[in-house]
Amino acid sequence: MADPKGFLKVTERELPARRPVPVRLMDWKEVYEQGDSGQLRRQAGRCMDCGVPFCHQGCPLGNLIPEWNDLTFRGEGHAAIERLHATNNFPEFTGRLCPAPCESACVLGINQPAVTIKQVEVSIIDQAFANGWVQPQPPGRLTGKTVAVVGSGPAGLAAAQQLTRAGHTVAVFERDDRIGGLLRYGIPDFKMEKRHLESRLAQMTAEGTRFRAGVDIGVDITWDELRARYDAVVVATGALLPRDLPIPGRDLPGVHFAMEYLTQSNHVGAGDRVENQITAEGKHVVVIGGGDTGADCIGTAHRQQAASVTNLAIGIQPSTGRPEHQPWPMDPTVFEVSSAHEEGGNRQFLASTVEFLANEVGEVRALRVAETEYIDGRRIPKAGTEREIAADLVLIAMGFTGPEQHELGSQLDVTFDARGNVDRGRDYETAQPGVFVAGDAGRGQSLIVWAIAEGRAAAAAVDRYLEGETELPSPVRPTDRGFTL
Repeated sequence: MADPKGFLKVTERELPARRPVPVRLMDWKEVYEQGDSGQLRRQAGRCMDCGVPFCHQGCPLGNLIPEWNDLTFRGEGHAAIERLHATNNFPEFTGRLCPAPCESACVLGINQPAVTIKQVEVSIIDQAFANGWVQPQPPGRLTGKTVAVVGSGPAGLAAAQQLTRAGHTVAVFERDDRIGGLLRYGIPDFKMEKRHLESRLAQMTAEGTRFRAGVDIGVDITWDELRARYDAVVVATGALLPRDLPIPGRDLPGVHFAMEYLTQSNHVGAGDRVENQITAEGKHVVVIGGGDTGADCIGTAHRQQAASVTNLAIGIQPSTGRPEHQPWPMDPTVFEVSSAHEEGGNRQFLASTVEFLANEVGEVRALRVAETEYIDGRRIPKAGTEREIAADLVLIAMGFTGPEQHELGSQLDVTFDARGNVDRGRDYETAQPGVFVAGDAGRGQSLIVWAIAEGRAAAAAVDRYLEGETELPSPVRPTDRGFTL
């Protein structure tokens, strides 16, 4: 522990400043300014080196947070990235995209603002890339076994990197034209510039992982054919089926799922030409859904120069502090102002959309919205409170219901659980021997840190299946859900 009194000397939580809103709305670069090394060391020095570091439990990856906080405080960046990479394949992703349940579990957070764990994490990996410390780690020997990983999001990439380093020949299949899954086409550049993804993919390629973009498993190659060609298969296709809003007017032109909108925007950002692109330019935009995907739509609409942006959430506005029913060290539901919310727009809670209204040419012109009321635990529109909100573009960002099932179920004969996810056992294996599931496809919609943790754990299960034993770490089980009190 570098400074035993650090948390007593520095009691304030400091984060890098965000670029001014008028400036950052003119581009798609990340919103944060370059961090100050002195500030970073001060914050890392607040870590208490607790006898029981609850941040380990708060993080599904089991990141060794006190250790790399200490090394950061001491200025030992190379050692810090070694400790960080010991548990996390992609800290450049989690440090930008994870909601940081580790910080909710920080012991210092009981009576002070928590240590800025997420900021320390991303600073460690950014320094490591800048100094050339992130190098390929090819295996010392090849096992002769082959593994197909279907899906190139964080779960698939984590599984692929672990299995490649174990000596297996791994091919990652992605139906999109570029590798990365939602990291590529679901996350706007203002949250994570794609150069970070490219840097990691270059490392993985040098290690021996093979990438096959533009291949739709189930269509271009059947699942049965894939299983016959490879010794093991990892299904990491994510939970991409969006939750719909089946109300009158749902089929009107101008009403779209959020991911369709975000994907097109990311294609344009990559230099692609998108015919009939869904754009917010000059339009009154309404985003239905108060989560991260909704916030991504808000930030994107602002950069496309929308006339107005309104965000609707069906539930009540969360409290600004930790609720009593979510005590430390649980990850609480609190009111947050993301960078996208800071950029403008109108947020409305207890808003239930009951109908999409059309204009004279049959396109959406407005939403009819009512106040939400709770009856017997159900959220329903309150009669007599209806009102209209003007809308030229409506984006439905209400989450996802599970993985696409048709080809996977019919061709590979795997089963699905009651929640619509691919059914699997405690070792991530499905009813089909040699077929494993990692990430949202088996867990349901979740956090990026869970996806990476499951990818690592599934890789250990695959390695054990192929070799009879494994030295790969297995941080979580499929049934793990975080804290239980």
